[in-house]
Formats: sequence, structure tokens, C-alpha cells
Amino acid sequence: MNVFTEKVYDVVRTIPAGKTMTYKEVAIAAGSPKAFRAVGNILNKNYNPSIPCHRVIRSNGSTGGYNRGAQEKIHILASEKI
Repeated sequence: MNVFTEKVYDVVRTIPAGKTMTYKEVAIAAGSPKAFRAVGNILNKNYNPSIPCHRVIRSNGSTGGYNRGAQEKIHILASEKI
């Protein structure tokens, strides 16, 4: 795993239940402000349940993709009152 991927996972782990961050916010917090697409690609490959990638959304407020299906992401976010 490369350093940027580890930084992305570290940032996403800090997002508490009931809160979200955008892909861009995660990229900025991970130290690469223009790497928001890379953040999406990294999270798409994540299957570790301790990394709550469902809490990362698009800047326009839409949910974006999710490797377990968009409807599942919406369901999980709704259960967290988001």
C-alpha cells in the first residue's frame, strides 16, 4: 500500500457516524488537494469495514459511488441519520 492510500484511509477512519466529508476534503486532508479522483479510486477498492468509505460523498452533495452498490450506501447513510 502506498503512502497516499494510507493517508486517505487514516482520514476516512476519523469521520464519525452521522458526518460526511467530500472526496475533495479527504484529498486536502491527506495532503494532495487535487487528488480527489484518486481518493474515489482508492475507496472503491476498500473492503475493510473499519474504514467507513460510505461517509465520503461528492462535492455537489450526491452520494457518489460505493463498491457495495449505491443503494447500500444510501441505506447506510440513512441509518446514520445523514
